[in-house]
Amino acid sequence: MKVEQIYTGCLAHAAYYVESNGEAAIFDPLREVQPYINRAAKDGATIKYVFETHFHADFVSGHLDLREKTGAQIVFGPTAKPGYEAIVAEDGQVFSVGNSRVKVLHTPGHTMESTTYLLIDENGKEHGIITGDTLFIGDVGRPDLARHVVFELTQEKLARHLYHSLRDKIMPLPDDLIVYPNHGAGSACGKKMSKETTDTLGNQKKTNYALRPDMTEDEFVHEVLNGLTTPPGYFPKNVVMNVKGYESLDAVLKRAKHPLSPVEFEVTANVTGALVLDVRNPEEFAKGFVPNSINIGLNGSFAMWVGEMVKDINQKILLITEPGTEEEAMIRLSRVGYDHTIGFLKGGFEAWKAEGKPVDTVNRISAAEFETYYNKNVPVFDVRKASEYDSEHVINVENVPLNAIYEHLALFPKDKEFILHCAGGYRSMIAASILKQLGYDNFADVVGGFAEIAKTTVPKTAYVCPSTLL
Repeated sequence: MKVEQIYTGCLAHAAYYVESNGEAAIFDPLREVQPYINRAAKDGATIKYVFETHFHADFVSGHLDLREKTGAQIVFGPTAKPGYEAIVAEDGQVFSVGNSRVKVLHTPGHTMESTTYLLIDENGKEHGIITGDTLFIGDVGRPDLARHVVFELTQEKLARHLYHSLRDKIMPLPDDLIVYPNHGAGSACGKKMSKETTDTLGNQKKTNYALRPDMTEDEFVHEVLNGLTTPPGYFPKNVVMNVKGYESLDAVLKRAKHPLSPVEFEVTANVTGALVLDVRNPEEFAKGFVPNSINIGLNGSFAMWVGEMVKDINQKILLITEPGTEEEAMIRLSRVGYDHTIGFLKGGFEAWKAEGKPVDTVNRISAAEFETYYNKNVPVFDVRKASEYDSEHVINVENVPLNAIYEHLALFPKDKEFILHCAGGYRSMIAASILKQLGYDNFADVVGGFAEIAKTTVPKTAYVCPSTLL
């Protein structure tokens, strides 16, 4: 049996490819499915099954497109109610993949249909568990997401289900099993996942706080629910797409791959009301950009921040990219359900500038210049997460987390200058582009963010480890 983890860092997402004797299974695939098809073709294998550990919230799965392109059967765990043809497996049901087997272990808690898949090799040896969002490395799945879709499922009820799933289904398994989770550090599906993406179950029993053998159910509920932040707004929308179905990625890309000259681009933006999304690096955006465009750079947690900041998942989008990255941007938007890209600026921003079209810029200052402004009592806004701010921040600055900026616009003065910063400059440029779009022009962004500010003599709070805060 061959088991490969296919990890996508920008989403902190892991899919899995399992192959035995010419048959293959894909677990929790992303929206673009051709890489999985290519991987199976390399082995001369037929994709027999697409296993889903649960209805995902943080991405749109590729299970439907894989079924259409390969004929593979989709498998969900018990209680799942998909709006399309799929196998809803029974607890303990076994599926054959070549000479290996996949056993269904119903592990509700993250969601009610959450399922762990036990991999059994050709010799009958239990090899590993594909745990989805039930068990991560160093953490477990947050039990508060499903209530945003099914309101009678309280987070406490789900946490109690998760406690028993872990202790009744997973902890009794052999210590030498390899744990294959759906996410690693950086995902919003947990709160303190390890940067490692696999481990042995035995080591997790020793090191994962949620698997302590002497932990009571009430202690587990308290610790799992403590420190949870509000989930990104697009999560429930992705769940609905995964439950009900969605348009094929091929159709989405066909609509999106529409090159527009600067004149056509401007007219289309005005006529359709599309959001102009500039996905270049923050440094390039600051030097010059199309007025009223929003910057969310591809070289960062792009899809997650689009999902956080663009509230309408059906929003029409026009793209400005570095030439050659248009399709990458379109695919990464579709991974989180933003399927309504209607075109892109042919030739990118340079083509716009060459036509003599209006250009805007963002004022940026160094950390040394920031120190001067700070000493003059210029207002400062830190747009990092509250947990980052609580861990360490510049004294007497206001924390407005980026994902809450629209709710706190009244805090930003219009009659005097102010300063923005985040951790390194990615998020503060998103904030800067939003403020520019809203008519603010009286601020500066700090190059390098808090990482550079920390090197100055500006007074800061004592550092507190984020895990201590939790």
